[in-house]
Amino acid sequence: MRVVDKIKSVIRLISTIDRRLQKIQQSIGRLEERQLSLQEPKGFNDYEYQVTSQWGEDGLIQYLINRVEIENPIFVEFGVETYVESNTRFLLMNNNWSGLVIDGSEQNIQYIKNDPIYWQHNLKAECAFIDKNNINSLIQQNGISGDIGLLSVDIDGNDYWIWEAIDVVNPRIVICEYNSLWGAVHAVSTPYNPEFVRSDSHFSNLYYGASIKAFTELAKTKGYSLVGSNKAGNNIFFVRDDLVSNLEVVMPENTWVQSQFSEARDESGHLSFLPFLERLKLVADQPLVNLSDGKQYNISELYE
Repeated sequence: MRVVDKIKSVIRLISTIDRRLQKIQQSIGRLEERQLSLQEPKGFNDYEYQVTSQWGEDGLIQYLINRVEIENPIFVEFGVETYVESNTRFLLMNNNWSGLVIDGSEQNIQYIKNDPIYWQHNLKAECAFIDKNNINSLIQQNGISGDIGLLSVDIDGNDYWIWEAIDVVNPRIVICEYNSLWGAVHAVSTPYNPEFVRSDSHFSNLYYGASIKAFTELAKTKGYSLVGSNKAGNNIFFVRDDLVSNLEVVMPENTWVQSQFSEARDESGHLSFLPFLERLKLVADQPLVNLSDGKQYNISELYE
């Protein structure tokens, strides 16, 4: 057999394995859903389970879409990388939703378009570096506007400012990544910078995003209520006020979770495995916008 034929044979084998793995993932998710339906979980994050999400978002999303009426099963998610691990992939596979994913890497977008999921489902992938001036046009030019099922915001930086700017869609469920390091007392965010890249902003990789209180106050202005967070302490969930009656509305101070994952890095770029309070000291000289008064403060001034 020629080398070229061998390579093609290997590619076909890998593709077959990948399809089978996706089916196994989907089956596991369905089993998790059935098992939870036979139990009586006590709280929101007791519904967590992971299929294709990073943590337990798959289960929490399934919980919400079973309690919130969804007229248009469409999602928008950005900051998806290769979309192998994401908040909406299981929605696409298991519930046959359609949607748009956006990432700033052309390589990541090409990976998604080469994934069998791209032709098996109604998915659009857009390559763009998102800022608050282009996000609405990016969504609208892909044929999405108005009432949709879900919006997932996770770009490790300008998340607060981007959600604030979005007005072309009116999602029923919104998921935002928050920075647990900023606590639950202050409504703060990193200052808006259209060229913000988390890995370049500070060597620690800890300086990014907004607090749970910042997102909750923004949500109120947009007509949303906080209904919970995941156990990992990085994602929070909002439901539109006209649809939240079947759910318990919670306060940010009761929902905030101290993140346990040790993602802090030293100046050489290696993981430093620092405890929570030591991580905060690493970025003490960096500025945050206090959204209550619109002023910037060094982190050390806010967290003494």
